[in-house]
Amino acid sequence: MAISGIIDTPKAATNNAVDTTTTKTTDSVQADQDKFMKLLVTQLQNQDPLNPMDNAAMTSQLAQLSTVTGINKVNATLESLRTDIASTQSSTAISLIGKGILVEGKGIELNSSTDEDGKTTSSSVFGIDLPNDAQSVSIEIKDSAGKTVRTMSMTNAEAGTYPITWDGTTDAKTTAKAGSYTFTVSATNAGSKVTATPLQLAAVASVSTGSGGVKLNTSLGHFAMSDVKEVL
Repeated sequence: MAISGIIDTPKAATNNAVDTTTTKTTDSVQADQDKFMKLLVTQLQNQDPLNPMDNAAMTSQLAQLSTVTGINKVNATLESLRTDIASTQSSTAISLIGKGILVEGKGIELNSSTDEDGKTTSSSVFGIDLPNDAQSVSIEIKDSAGKTVRTMSMTNAEAGTYPITWDGTTDAKTTAKAGSYTFTVSATNAGSKVTATPLQLAAVASVSTGSGGVKLNTSLGHFAMSDVKEVL
């Protein structure tokens, strides 16, 4: 799967972009004010001397100018904030390159390694997200055939995100083979079901930006910053 290259926007370039946006918006506001004043002056110059514009009409038009100017300034402020937020998200996303993140998903990758003494160890990381407290949480890890190989449980868990480590040990006290597994999670509190979300581990390889915002590129696909439940 092709992964987009790392995009790192230099700080100076980002600041220049913000300054340019602010300058353009300020120029637009000034241009609107100039047009309005020219129209108002032209109207005054060409008014009927016998029926001049009354004070109420003058005040109304000046109030309209003030309203339009205020709206334009608010838009300029919001645009500046949007640019600042996008810049901050890009910087945060870039700092995640090379790290693991937990995102919604049911997959588990069990990896094995052998040390200098010839001892083989297995490890995998996944997680769950609880929107509410749960008195009982049950996790079932299944192989590719759908057979449950390991059951885990938690009690009196508070709402939050929980990273979980599995060392490959099965319920039969054997070591599961390295490879791909899936898991399910169920939780209850005072007899009522708690909708627990399964989380899988993804490694951030690069970051890309575009019209859709900042994206984290991983071997599992592309994820938005809002998809990340926890950084490991």
